Amino acid sequence: MQNSKITLTGDLGSGKSAVSKILCEKTGFEYISTGRIQRQLAQEMGVDTLEMNRLADTDPSIDERIDGIFISLNDDPKSYVIDSRMAWFFLPKSFKVYLQADVAVAAQRIIHDPARDSEVYGSQEEAVKKILARKASENARFLSKYGADCSNLDNFDIVINTTFRTREEVTNLVLKALYSHNEGIPFQKNW
Repeated sequence: MQNSKITLTGDLGSGKSAVSKILCEKTGFEYISTGRIQRQLAQEMGVDTLEMNRLADTDPSIDERIDGIFISLNDDPKSYVIDSRMAWFFLPKSFKVYLQADVAVAAQRIIHDPARDSEVYGSQEEAVKKILARKASENARFLSKYGADCSNLDNFDIVINTTFRTREEVTNLVLKALYSHNEGIPFQKNW
């Protein structure tokens, strides 16, 4: 496969991790997840991911630690599926995927995901509020620090709303678009 790095970003709870894992199964690419790295770092720091993002507003070493991993992948010949908010920016030649989801649906996905033990919410309302706050914090920090506008969907090769799509449907859309992209065949950008 010509483009050997697929970067996935998007809304919290949009299915980035699940789709990334299926993409890896279908392509044989290696998987890297910022979410996993962030949750592990937050746990090491004894805070939740929202608080870690707030701390990163004043402590550049947090972002530098995470960002350095992705910057180093530019020269790596291996093939990767990268689940990350900023990998699209640090890997400009990657195939850039943005996944969207309704925030209420995303909150339910996060609440019922046992792997997200550092993201515990008392209610659906609290989850929605914290998800929106985390997204706003990250977007503002990335725009200020790098000039990277995560909310500008023109930065991505394909944008998929996952609210009412299965993981397999999303994966198949990504793979079809990637194939078309690599072959120079026009494809639909917004799904």
